[in-house]
Amino acid sequence: MTKKLTKHGHSLALVIDRGVLNLLKIDEKTPLDISTDGRVLIVSPVNDPRRHKRFQQALAKSHRKFGRMYQRLARPDVEKAA
Repeated sequence: MTKKLTKHGHSLALVIDRGVLNLLKIDEKTPLDISTDGRVLIVSPVNDPRRHKRFQQALAKSHRKFGRMYQRLARPDVEKAA
């Protein structure tokens, strides 16, 4: 997708299509982190500590429930069903 900047007062704005916003679950209230590696512009949602905490809780629950199976599947000597 190729985009052009739009004049917005004394600045320039990048308009992001609704489909992309929906895909990334971003709206006008979402704080964005803008950075660069010197060649490209990187725009990403700011990490949400509440979302990270929920992910960690789900991961811990998964390990409690399936931890032994994960370890067994990680062993190279165990045949895995195709």
